[in-house]
Amino acid sequence: MTTDTSRIITRAQRVAFMNTNKEEGAPKFERMTGFTTMTTSKEPKEYARQYVDENTERSDVVGYAPSTEFAYDRHTNTPVHDILSEIHDKERLGNDAHVEIISVDLFAEDEEKKCPAIKRTYAVVPDADGDGTDAMVYSGTFRAVSGIEEGYATSADGWKTVEYTAKGSTGQQNG
Repeated sequence: MTTDTSRIITRAQRVAFMNTNKEEGAPKFERMTGFTTMTTSKEPKEYARQYVDENTERSDVVGYAPSTEFAYDRHTNTPVHDILSEIHDKERLGNDAHVEIISVDLFAEDEEKKCPAIKRTYAVVPDADGDGTDAMVYSGTFRAVSGIEEGYATSADGWKTVEYTAKGSTGQQNG
């Protein structure tokens, strides 16, 4: 008789945190709450070719153009919503529309209470606002500006904020 120890991972076990400190100094990574959609598409770039002496085409992945579609119900006194809504409402451009986001896998917490994390800079590409009649809804897409940086996250406040450490680094970036 075999025992299956695997468990399904719920969507709520992968959470995102955004740097809400736009000033110089230590970043503050706050949990991205109130989001009804946050779906990532890797959008791989392929190099496909068929050689004359082969019957089958070959494909290789040679790059990615990742993006994450998002939608959130606008809440007051929520720094993440304040920043994203300002980018949207004031039609910010270039670096003024960039945000740092960390994705944390809570399901993989180790014995030291560290969770694997990926950090990346995204451009906020606004789409729509005002959808629905019950809540003010904003939507758009986060499009990758940088490559991924692997590390880990820890939290001292029940995962409302995180401290991020890059892989191989000895210091922490507070959140």
